[in-house]
Amino acid sequence: MTVIETDREAAAKPTKARGADLKLEIVVIPVSDVDCAKAFYTRLGWRLDADFASGDDWRVIQFTPPGSACSVIFGKNVTGAAPGSAQGLYLIVSDLEAARKEILGRGIKVSEPFHGAGDIHAGPDEPYLFGRVRVSGVDPEHGSYSSFAAFSDPDGNGWLLQEVTARLPGRIEGDGTAFASQTELAAALRRAAVAHGEHEKRTGAHDENWADWYAAYMVREQAGQPLP
Repeated sequence: MTVIETDREAAAKPTKARGADLKLEIVVIPVSDVDCAKAFYTRLGWRLDADFASGDDWRVIQFTPPGSACSVIFGKNVTGAAPGSAQGLYLIVSDLEAARKEILGRGIKVSEPFHGAGDIHAGPDEPYLFGRVRVSGVDPEHGSYSSFAAFSDPDGNGWLLQEVTARLPGRIEGDGTAFASQTELAAALRRAAVAHGEHEKRTGAHDENWADWYAAYMVREQAGQPLP
């Protein structure tokens, strides 16, 4: 076993130690035209939290994506980074196709779904978490974390939609299960319903305690624990 593998195993185990909370709440993205960027993120349907200015030399705008605890900020004289240089900005969704349809319905171009080919070293595409090879279509196994779609803002800052249905172990504690929106909860209920149908086929009987089964499935799925 390599040192890297050992480190990964250790990282996957939740720790009981608790220090100061460090909450990532702001990501700054560089834009060239503040009003154009504001119009784009408004069209995306993100919540406008702030638009402050001081004379002609400083302006800051903050938007928050639906269901997100983290916001984005852009403006004038808020970052020295080159406009469009922010890449690999991930938006986690529970239903990739539904998220694509909503963004497309707002008049914004989004790539077709894609997944990785397993080769992280070759390929002509823009790099992302799985490398530089983008294979058309969603992941054939419909694995969590494995299906993506991409879009960009007017400056070319790159966003990726990533479908996550079941979290990796240790990412979320079982007693900390929460759903950020009605849409996310509904998607979890649909997955539980499909799985419960298979459960009843296996047992050959109607499950009177289906509500408890649903709850256990949804909590375990989100926490990355073995499913019932």
